Amino acid sequence: MASTSGFVTSEQDVDGVRADGDTAEVRQVIDASVGCERLVQRVIRFAPGRSRERVAEGRQEVLYVASGTGTLDLEGTEHDLEPEMGAFVAAGERYAVVNPGPEELVVVSVTAPQTNGVGSNRQVTVRYADREPLPATANREFRYLVNEDAGCLEITQFLGLIPPSKAPHHVLEYDEVVYVVEGTGLVHLGDEAIRMGPGTCIHLPPQTPHCLENDGEQPVRVVGVFHPSGSPANAYPVNKSP
Repeated sequence: MASTSGFVTSEQDVDGVRADGDTAEVRQVIDASVGCERLVQRVIRFAPGRSRERVAEGRQEVLYVASGTGTLDLEGTEHDLEPEMGAFVAAGERYAVVNPGPEELVVVSVTAPQTNGVGSNRQVTVRYADREPLPATANREFRYLVNEDAGCLEITQFLGLIPPSKAPHHVLEYDEVVYVVEGTGLVHLGDEAIRMGPGTCIHLPPQTPHCLENDGEQPVRVVGVFHPSGSPANAYPVNKSP
C-alpha cells in the first residue's frame, strides 16, 4: 500500500547517475521506496550529443521538457523537443534523445504500468501552446499535455498555473506526482507546510489532504501526472466525500 502521508523532496537533494557512454544524468526522485508504488518520477539531464537507447517493457512513459531543445528519436522517427512540451512513449518502444547543445536538455520523466493499448489518435509530442486552458480548483488553470486525446489511455500529464493564492485543502482520487517548474510557495500536507521551489518533487497518494500555496508575487508552474487518467478539476474538499 502507498503511504497516505505524501512525500516531498528536491531534485537537488538526489544524486545523479550517468551510465557509461550515455549523455543522460538520471535522478530518480520518487518511486516505491518512498511509498509511490506505481509511478516513478525521474529528472533527466541530457548533455550535448545522442543518448543511449532507452526502453521500458510493460511501462509507458511521459516526458516533459523543462528546458533546452533537441530531438526525440522514437523507433526511427524524429520528433522535435522544446520547452513546455509533453511526449508519450508507449511500453516497449525504443527511443534516444539528441541534444544539439550547447546547453543541457532537461526532461521530467514519469513511468507507469501499461495494461491497455494505445489509442488510435496517438500523438508523440504535444505543445503547451496548442492546448486549451481549463479551470481547476480556486482561481487556478491547467492545460492537458499527454492524455487520452493523445492516445495515452491510462495516465494524464498536465501543466498547471498557480497565481499568488492558497486553495482550500482538497483530495483527489488519483495517485499523483508533481514537479515544480518555476515559482516558490508551500506544499501543505495535512497540518504540515513544506517550502517548494524549482526542482521540488511531490508525491500525493489518493485521498491525501493537500494544497499548493503560492506565497510569492509570480505564478507557480507545475507539471503533474495522474494515474489512472483523470482531471485536476476533479478535486474534493476534505470535509466531503467524492
